[in-house]
Parts: sequence; structure tokens; C-alpha cells
Amino acid sequence: MFSLSGLNRPTKLALLGMIAFVGIVSCIIVLAYNDYFFLGDPIKPNNDDVKYIQTSRLLLNEGVLAYNTKDKPSAFIMPGLPFILAGFMAIFGQDQGGVIAYRIFQCLQQAFCIYLIFWIGRRIFNTRVALIACAISTIYLPDYFSSGVILSETTFRTIILLLVCVTILAIEQNRSALYLLIGVLTAAAAYFKPHASLYPAVFLVLWWKQKIPLRVMLKYTIIMAATYVALLTPWWIRNWITFHEFILFTNSGGSPFLLGTRIYGQLPPAGFFEEYPQYDPQTLFQGSDSTAIQKGLDIISYGFRHEPLKYLYWFTLGRWVELYFHPFYSRPIWPVTRPLMNVLQVILMLINMVGIVWALLKHQFTRLLPLLLALGYFTVIYVPFVAFNRYGYPNMVLLIMFGAYAIDQVLNHFIKYPSDRLEGRRTSAS
Repeated sequence: MFSLSGLNRPTKLALLGMIAFVGIVSCIIVLAYNDYFFLGDPIKPNNDDVKYIQTSRLLLNEGVLAYNTKDKPSAFIMPGLPFILAGFMAIFGQDQGGVIAYRIFQCLQQAFCIYLIFWIGRRIFNTRVALIACAISTIYLPDYFSSGVILSETTFRTIILLLVCVTILAIEQNRSALYLLIGVLTAAAAYFKPHASLYPAVFLVLWWKQKIPLRVMLKYTIIMAATYVALLTPWWIRNWITFHEFILFTNSGGSPFLLGTRIYGQLPPAGFFEEYPQYDPQTLFQGSDSTAIQKGLDIISYGFRHEPLKYLYWFTLGRWVELYFHPFYSRPIWPVTRPLMNVLQVILMLINMVGIVWALLKHQFTRLLPLLLALGYFTVIYVPFVAFNRYGYPNMVLLIMFGAYAIDQVLNHFIKYPSDRLEGRRTSAS
């Protein structure tokens, strides 16, 4: 399905070399640094990563999915990561063995992503851009940090890349099997991050652009929706049996919405508490899901009425900055310190943004659509919620492809490539 036929030998060797490099170096780093990558204290779980480990052990030993509720069942998180981690623990042990195995699994995903990056970059742009994008990813240290941390970002990034690949094929080939696979991948993504569930909506734009008949659109929509519903049904049944209520994803959605109203982590201005005396600065960001949503709506309402420009920035450009201009790099890897990585991230993002503008001006817009829509969807979906570098990290790989395009355009002014030097024989099935 993701064939790379038509590549010449030097290009294949370069790609395989980068895949091997990422796989080997990732494994060396996670084995050498090991528990350095913990963000919390394994003895007193106080961060998502160590809480996931605790949850996975409980799931394996007691068959109970609980998070922040000790040994009582909860629907606070989606079960994707705990199930995978529990599987590794069942095979390799519940202490170091299972955790290390999970990290190695993430290393393999990082290596596989290099292949997917190349495939997408070649389809959207050309082989040179694809190689440059892979080269940037090969030296992008947050990828290596992501291999070592016990979070879902590496797996989610892999699923996003697969979704983009299958989206390109589905639009080109119009096969029902590919739309079924979109449903499978969307459901898989939702088991890690529920906000991925509306990704198939991007096809409305792609179908409109390709003038797909309405009856065909309806057919593919039913296939994707039915597949998604079938795969999410076990989660819904579990929640109904356990809590006697229908829980679509989790019952913690209000918290990210409420936290997303905090501008740079600050409380609303004093005037807010005068207008809404039912809230207290000490407890404002505490509470259940339903009350969290109402609190967030009240803060947003007050903010846009009293500080409209500030809140407009925060819910537009501010989201972009928070997601992408701060590296997902909480545990620095020698010799690149966090301050240095901060500078490199800003430089990379400026290049990426130049690449987006350049591509829109010079490249075929229709050809860019799968990449633009995926990036747009997974950016806009965070506008109502808390947004920070961890959530933006899976999308960085999409931005890097635009940065690679900008670099390629600059290089074209200095180096003239023969048309078949890197491309080899391009085929529509490649």
C-alpha cells in the first residue's frame, strides 16, 4: 500500500540509513537514560506518566481501569495507553521490564515514522523535500525524548501519519476498503485522544474539491462511521455497565476546557470574581466536569466583554504559539539544553511557517490539501481547550514537511538537480 517503487539506489540507502539511525539511537538513548525520562515520582504518582504505569498495573492485576481514583473504576482517561502498557507488563514484567519494553516499542514507532514522513513528503511535494523532512526529523531531539517518556504522543503521532497516508490513497483510489481503514485509524486515535474522532470531516473538503457524487460521499461516510462506532462500542458498553450511564469518551472533558481559559496560567482579573461572586480564586479550577464547563464559559464571557483583544489573541494566535513554539522537551538530552532547544524550536517554526506560505503560493493547492487539512484539523480542535507543547508535538512532523519544502526551494537557487537524479521513476502507484 505504501510502496516506494521508482526510487534509485542512493535514495533508498539514504532513507534506510535514516530509519536505522533513528531506531538505533532512540534505543540507545532510552536505555542509557532510562528512568531519567520520568516526569513524575513512581513512588508517589504525581504526573500523567507515572499515573499511567499505576493504572496499567491495576488493569493487569485487578482488571480495573482506574485513574486518579485509586482502585475504583473511572472514565477519566481513554484506555489506549494503559492497555498497551499492561500488555508489555504482562510479557516483560510489571517493574522495569514492561516499562523498558514500552519505550523500545516507541523507538520502533519513531523509526517507522521516518518511512511514513518520506512517503507523504514524496507524494505531496517531491523526493528531495521528503529526504529533507526525514533528515530534520532524524535530528529533532524532542522525538527522542518522546521515545523515552511514558505518554501517548509517539503512538498518536504515528496514527496521524497513517491517517494522512490513507487519506491520500483514499482520495486517489476511491476504494471502500481505504475508507474502512480510515474508520479503524480514527477509532484507534480516539482510544488515545478523543478529539481525533471528527477527523473524517476533512473529506467533506476533499470530496467537494474532487466533485465526488453525493451518493458516493454518503456511502463512504456510512462506512467510516459504522467502523468507528463498532470499534468504540466496547468502551461505551464498559462505561454503561460500570457507571450506568452513557459516556461518549471520558468524564474529564470539562477540565481541559476550563484550563484553556487560563492565559499563561494566570487567574482571571479581580473584576471577574466581583461579577461572579459564586466563584473563589482558591477553588475556581477545581470541580466536576459539568461545573468546569460552566466556569470556563463564564470566564470566556467575561474576558471577551472586558479584554476582547487579549482573549481574541489567546484563542487564535496564542493557541498556535502555545502548541508549536515551545518544544516537547521536558528532559534535555546531552548536549542540547532546554534553553538551546527553545531557540532551535523557534527557528524551526519560523522556517515551517515560511514553508507554508511559500507552498501555498507556488505549489498545487489541491495537492497540499491532505496535509493542510490534517494540520488545520489537529490545530483548530485545540482552540476551545488547553493547548501546550505536549499536545502540539504530534503535529510538528506535519509542519516540518512545509519547512523542508522551504529549505528545498532555497537550495534550488544554489544546486541544480537533474530531474531524475533523486526521483527515479515516479509512478501513480508509488
